Amino acid sequence: MQPKVADQPQPGEQTPAALDKAYYAALYKDELLDNILPFWVQHSKDEKYGGYFTCLNRDGSVFDTDKFMWLQGREVWCFSHMFNKIAPRQEWLDMALHGAAFMEKYGRDENGNWYFSLNQQGKPLVQAYNIFSDCFAAMGFASLDKAAPSDRFKEIALTTFDNILRRQENSKGSYNKAYPGTRPLKSFSLPMILCNLSLEMEHLLGADKVSAFIPTVLHEVMDVFYQPDKKLIVENVFANGHFSDSFDGRLVNPGHGIEAMWFIMDLARRLQDPTLLRKACDIMLYTLEYGWDQQYGGILYFKDILGHPPQQLEWDQKLWWVHVEALIALAKGYVFTGDKRCAEWFLKVHDYTWQHFRDAAYGEWFGYLDRQGQVLLPLKGGKWKGAFHVPRALYQVYSTFEKQ
Repeated sequence: MQPKVADQPQPGEQTPAALDKAYYAALYKDELLDNILPFWVQHSKDEKYGGYFTCLNRDGSVFDTDKFMWLQGREVWCFSHMFNKIAPRQEWLDMALHGAAFMEKYGRDENGNWYFSLNQQGKPLVQAYNIFSDCFAAMGFASLDKAAPSDRFKEIALTTFDNILRRQENSKGSYNKAYPGTRPLKSFSLPMILCNLSLEMEHLLGADKVSAFIPTVLHEVMDVFYQPDKKLIVENVFANGHFSDSFDGRLVNPGHGIEAMWFIMDLARRLQDPTLLRKACDIMLYTLEYGWDQQYGGILYFKDILGHPPQQLEWDQKLWWVHVEALIALAKGYVFTGDKRCAEWFLKVHDYTWQHFRDAAYGEWFGYLDRQGQVLLPLKGGKWKGAFHVPRALYQVYSTFEKQ
């Protein structure tokens, strides 16, 4: 797919004069409405036991019936969000309610924490060790409450959010396999998610509570995990916030850093803070340049901040979510700041992503490529990929371009 720029560069100009926002808004909206959402409506609904199938082959057929709570919550959010933001289509609301009913009936343990996975019938398979099951349950039920207001949905979302805050310092609890005390690390993933989750739940939490909450997550993301000497965000730091020269402490996930920066850009807009907005955009662009594979194109999955070999054997894979999150961040960066570097990078990442991940033959997008850009797994969903990153990205890009 060829990049489309409204005006050709003038002599001596190094960047496109303007990205054709209307063209890309229409392209991304059509892809969402005509390809992605219909794929999940057609293939993911378990009509017999409730909830969603996420382990889908290339053609949408089911290859495994286990149900992962974080993907169930994400799909509830997806269809609720589209109902709320695009159009009140009954089909989308029915999909969201279908998944929520299964989650409500089977998804939590006796303490209100969400299991990681269930079998098809709803019996627990993996204990509630993963706090991200809770994060996306809260997000899903909060969005569903907008679509179909219910005291029950509100209560589930708010109780879950309170549990997240209660568990955040030791999210895995008794399931934490790290030996206590030797190298106490904390992870970037949770404060990153809380940046976005707090905004998603603002109608339930209230503006005052969110406003009071924001400085804490901003500090964690922008002061604790961000390493100013390297201009990068690391995945883990010591509990006191200091850098850890270890495999985990040196780990950089470019996709996480980029995704977090569009969350921060949204917060900066809410706070009307142009300095924060500019800083987030700059970090995003630097992280993208750092993570870009100069040999084969695409964004690498993991890197070591000191240049050592990463411990992850999949470090050089190209993943769907990393690339679509970059597209969101670049669209927002361009529209919010006018930085022409964002336009240049958007065209570059768009071309790579649409050429390599989009499946023109069977619909939806592939998730996993090797370093050279060849499809590693033909699946459209599994334990980690569901109806979330691709539809959210398509919505975010088109709405960002369309509303400006």
